[in-house]
Amino acid sequence: MTEPHEDDTPAGLTGPEGVMWQAFRIGRTCDLTEGAAERDDPFGQAPWGAERSVRADVVAALLLDGPQPRPGRVTALKLRGARITGVLDLAGGSVSPYVELHGCRFDHEVVLPEARFGTLRLVGCALPRLEAARLHTEGDLHLPRCRVAGGIRLTDAQIGTDLLINQIRVGPDGRGRAIAADGMVVAQDLQAELIETRGEVSLRGAKVGVSLNLRGSVLRAARGRRALNAPQLTVERTLYLNAAWVYEGDGGSTATPPYGVAPVRDSRLKPAEFHGGVRLDDGRFGDAVDLHHARFLLSGARREELSLRRIVTPELRFNGERPEEGRVVLNGARVVTLIDLPTSWPGPGGLAMGGFVYENLVPYGRFPLATRLAWVAAATPEYAPEPYERLATVLRNSGEDADAREVLLAKQRRRRETLPVAGKLWGYVQDWTVAYGYRPGRAALWMAVLWGAGTLAFSWYTPVPIKQGEGPAWSGPLYALDLLLPVITLGQDGYWRLEGAWQWTAAVLILLGWILATTVAAGATRLLRRG
Repeated sequence: MTEPHEDDTPAGLTGPEGVMWQAFRIGRTCDLTEGAAERDDPFGQAPWGAERSVRADVVAALLLDGPQPRPGRVTALKLRGARITGVLDLAGGSVSPYVELHGCRFDHEVVLPEARFGTLRLVGCALPRLEAARLHTEGDLHLPRCRVAGGIRLTDAQIGTDLLINQIRVGPDGRGRAIAADGMVVAQDLQAELIETRGEVSLRGAKVGVSLNLRGSVLRAARGRRALNAPQLTVERTLYLNAAWVYEGDGGSTATPPYGVAPVRDSRLKPAEFHGGVRLDDGRFGDAVDLHHARFLLSGARREELSLRRIVTPELRFNGERPEEGRVVLNGARVVTLIDLPTSWPGPGGLAMGGFVYENLVPYGRFPLATRLAWVAAATPEYAPEPYERLATVLRNSGEDADAREVLLAKQRRRRETLPVAGKLWGYVQDWTVAYGYRPGRAALWMAVLWGAGTLAFSWYTPVPIKQGEGPAWSGPLYALDLLLPVITLGQDGYWRLEGAWQWTAAVLILLGWILATTVAAGATRLLRRG
C-alpha cells in the first residue's frame, strides 16, 4: 500500500480494493453486488467472500489521506454490497470526501469518536456497533434501514443538518442502551420513523433545531432502563410520538408512504409503541407534543411512568391509547392548549397533575363535564384544590360559567370528605340549601318554601301584643318574613308575645333564616373573589 503503481494505485491492494480506489478518484460507485437479492442481502445468511471484501484500513486510508481526484472530478467513497473487514477506526480524523455506503456488512464496530465529516450516509448496512461520541458533521448523518446489533453512541455529537435513522433496528450495548445520544445537537430534523430498538433510547439534554419524529416506532426498554429517556430535551418545533401510515411493499417489507403521514392504498396505521418508561421531564417544545395513537405499555410492578414533569409546550395532544398500568405524570407542566380524549387518560391512581397549568381545552371528540370531573378525581386520590380551580378557570375563560360553577361545587364536596364530623354536617347543610353558594337560586326557593310554611302556620294564630295599643296590626305573612330575614326588620318582630309551640316555630324560622343568609353570603363572597 506504500509504493504506488504507474496509475497511482498502491501496491498490495486486492481486486475489490483496487476497483474501490479508482472509483474513489472519480466519485463513482463501487458496486460489488452479485445481482441476486438473497445473495446481496446484508442481513442474510449468505457468506460474502474475498471477491466482495475490502479492508477497513484501506477504507480509512482513502478517507483520511486518499489520492487526488482525476481532473474534472470530485473524490467520494461510494460503496455498494461490500464487506468491510477489520475495525474501521477514524477516531479524531477529518474526512473531506463525501461518504455513502449502501447494503454493506461490517465485521467489526465502526469507530468515529471526535471525527469530522461533511456528509456521512450508511444506508441499509449491518454493523456490530457504531461508536461516534462527539462526532461532527457539516451536513447530514443518515443511517436508514441499518441494523446495529450492539448499540449506537452519539453522545455530544454535532449534526450540521439532518439526522435520518428511519427504519433502523438497534440492539442494546453492554449497559442496556440502544441509542445513547445525550447532549447531541441536530441543527434541523431528527427523523426516526418506524425504528425498532431493544434497549434505552437516551436523549438527555439533546437539542433538535426543527422537529423530532418517532412516528410508528417501537422502543423496548432493557431491564432497569426506560424505553425513552429524554429529560431536558429541546425541540424547536414538534415532537412526534404518534402513529405512521405504512404499506406493504415488494416482498412484504414495510416502508413509509410519501411524506410519511398520508394514507395510500393498501396502507395501515401503525402506532408508536413504548414498552417501558418514557421520561420527557423539563423538556421544551416550540410547537407541540403529539401523542396521537401512541401506545404506552408500562409496568405497574416496576413503577414505570410516562413522565411529562415540567414540560413547556404550546400544545399537548394527549389522544393515544389508555395506559393499562403505570402512571402518567404531568406535575408542573405548562401547556397552552390541551387536546385530549376521555379514553386516553388512565383511571384513579394512574394520573398525577399537581401544578399542571393549561389555558385551553380542546377535546378530541365528546368529553362531558362529568367525565372531566372524573379525570380530575383520578389525578387527586387525596383531595387537592388546585386541579379543580384550574379547570374552573379554563372553563370560565372560555365562557362556560355554569360548568365552572359545577367544578367548584365538586371541589367543595371533595373537600367536605376531609373534614371532621361537625364540618361534614355543616357542609351537607350548605350543600342541601344553596349548594355552597354556587346555585343561589336554590336559596330563594328555600326561602319561599319556609315563608309559605310560616304564613300558613301563623294564619291559624293571633298572638297577644306585648304592650296593648302599641305596634302594628298582626300580619302572619309579614311576621314570618320578618323572622326569616336577619338584620332587616319589617316592623312585626318584637311586638308580639308567642307562647308554647309557637315560640319554637318562631325560633326554627329564625335559625333557618340565619343558615340561609350565611350560605348565601359565603357564595356571594366566592363570586366576588372570582370576579
